[in-house]
Amino acid sequence: MNIVEQALLFPCAGEDLSAIIAWPQAVQSAGAQAAAVSCGVLIVVGGPQYRVGSHRQFLLLSRRLASAGYPTMRFDHRGMGDSGGSMRSFEDLSTDIAAAIEAFQRNCPTVQRIVLWGLCDAASAALLYVESSHDRRITGLALLNPWVRSEVSLAQTHIKHYYGQRLLQGEFWRKLLSGRMEVMKAVASLLDSARLARRSRTPGEASEKRGFQDRMAAGWREFPGELLLILSGQDYTAKEFIEFSAADPAWSGLADAAKVRRVDIADADHTFSSRAQRALVEDATLAWLDKRLKGVVEAGPQTARDFSDAHADE
Repeated sequence: MNIVEQALLFPCAGEDLSAIIAWPQAVQSAGAQAAAVSCGVLIVVGGPQYRVGSHRQFLLLSRRLASAGYPTMRFDHRGMGDSGGSMRSFEDLSTDIAAAIEAFQRNCPTVQRIVLWGLCDAASAALLYVESSHDRRITGLALLNPWVRSEVSLAQTHIKHYYGQRLLQGEFWRKLLSGRMEVMKAVASLLDSARLARRSRTPGEASEKRGFQDRMAAGWREFPGELLLILSGQDYTAKEFIEFSAADPAWSGLADAAKVRRVDIADADHTFSSRAQRALVEDATLAWLDKRLKGVVEAGPQTARDFSDAHADE
């Protein structure tokens, strides 16, 4: 299917934000395509990167989705790319996301339902938006390697995935035996990580300030739509999310909820830098969109086998 792309500027808190919308050039008035065009995908961009995305991922994704019948918009939030204003944290993007949704629907009047798609801290920003806004236009969340970093979660991830792997590497022992490694410094780093890793919250533990991770969890829990969770097998941010969501009381049971479709891509890095990895992300996103438009809700997260293995013969 051919697509049309349009550049636009839209207002947000006194600044002009830049965006690109891609939509199908010709959409039939009935059937699956009509259902698809009523649902648009808004790509939320994390930092520091702009609307093209690493390795042109957001550009290519938007064109692929549009060619399949889903109008897609990608935009620069304030302080990023071609947009005005000062740079801001992912914790402060809700105003930008709300303005982008308004601009999307204003330029694509057929779009009534919105799916927010975000990688890393953009996934976190999407959850923070639904938690604060309860926006009923948001019908789905596609979250890739969500960012939940804290000192404790980083330490736990290092202990389990970094130090454990290092002990199995021949290069580590060669450096140790040759005297090229600062042993005391390495031991001190390990002990610091171990000390932090032992810290964890209990269900009744009070907190003076509600952290962004708790707000993300609340957004996830209260969101009435469906979620697509895509995790990279070779990414510490993804590993940290898995560890954190499994251990933190606020996240108990959320990743295993029936509304969650989980896809693991074993060989993928954080930004899905290869063409094959990006294709798997596009395939997973489209398959999820098509199933929810057809009203098919799966019984739970799909973790039984790796998505890349399922596509090995394609």
